[in-house]
This record gives sequence, structure tokens and C-alpha cells, in this order.
Amino acid sequence: MTAVTNLRLSGRRLFAALFLAMLAPLLSGCGFNTIPTQEEQVKAAWSEVLNQYQRRTDLIPNLVETVKGYAAHEKDTLTDVVEARAKATQVQVTPDMLNNPELFKQFQQNQANLSGALSRLLAVVENYPDLKANQNFLALQSQLEGTENRIAIARRDYIEAVRVYNTSLQTLPTMLWRLIWFRDKQPMPTFTISEQAQEAPKVNFNN
Repeated sequence: MTAVTNLRLSGRRLFAALFLAMLAPLLSGCGFNTIPTQEEQVKAAWSEVLNQYQRRTDLIPNLVETVKGYAAHEKDTLTDVVEARAKATQVQVTPDMLNNPELFKQFQQNQANLSGALSRLLAVVENYPDLKANQNFLALQSQLEGTENRIAIARRDYIEAVRVYNTSLQTLPTMLWRLIWFRDKQPMPTFTISEQAQEAPKVNFNN
């Protein structure tokens, strides 16, 4: 390879590097990075939703055992919670879930069913003053209440992140980048279970 050839190759590489250096801010400024950035924000928000659901799932065995100690004959209610928890953990949670509407729907339905079963369990506690005064139960009550609040916040943040991302896929100028560069990007699913089904369990037993 001659010195002239080496010089030409070096010149081309330098030109390519300079071109990319100038192109990067232009792409960023015109929205090229918007779609992947917002996609990552959706995934991060979804991870927080899963973290809070898992936190609630982890609390349930101790809650069931504590209630059982005072209200063993509430067998059907306790069984409903155990079975709902089992179903809520059956769905395999992976990043691909956000690209699978049916799996996502099944997951949120299972979580809604678990919320309903918990509500029924916590309602029967009103009939057991000794249980309501139990220190272990009071600690679980506080943890569950905090977790339900965090679930609500995490869901809200996820819904907003999805709204922003899905809007970008359908509006200018970012929709042009989807047509040209991000053709595989699809709208993300959001929560569709009715508000009644999503109602958090009532955990205030101070009355």
C-alpha cells in the first residue's frame, strides 16, 4: 500500500468522523433520539410497577398466616387470596411483555383479581378486634398500605410515560423517524382494567 493510498484512507476516515460529529447534534435536535429515549423511560416506569407488585406479593404469605391465626374458619376468603397470588405469579414477566398485548392484559387482570381478593380478606378483619390489635398485623397493615400507594404512583407514572411515547409515534416530527428509522417500534399497552377492579384494598382499621 502506497503512501498516497494511506493518505487517502486517512482523509476519508477523518471526513467520516467530522461528518458524524456534525450530524449527531443535528439528529438530536430534530428528534432522532426522542423515540428510543422515551421507550427507555417507559421500560423504567414499567420496572417500577413490577417492583411494587412484587413487594405486595411478598407481603401476602405473612398476612394470610397472621389472619389465619385469628380467623381460621374464614377458609374460603383465605383460599381466594392464596389462589389469586398464585395466578398473579404465573405470568412470566419479561421485557417482551410490553410488546405482547394479550400477555400484558392477562397480567393486569391477575393483579386486579389479587386486589379484589385482598379487599375481601381485609374486610373480614373488622370482625376480629384481637387481630386488629395484633402488632404483627398492624405492621403488615402499614406495609401493605404503603405498597398500595406506591403501586398507584408507579402505575400513574407508567401510564404517563406510555402516553408520551405513543404520542411521539403518531405525531410530527418524531413519526417521520419512526417511518424512516424505527419501523419496528409499536405503541406500548397501558392499563385498561376498570377503575372499580383496580380499587386498592382498604387497609385502615383504626376506626
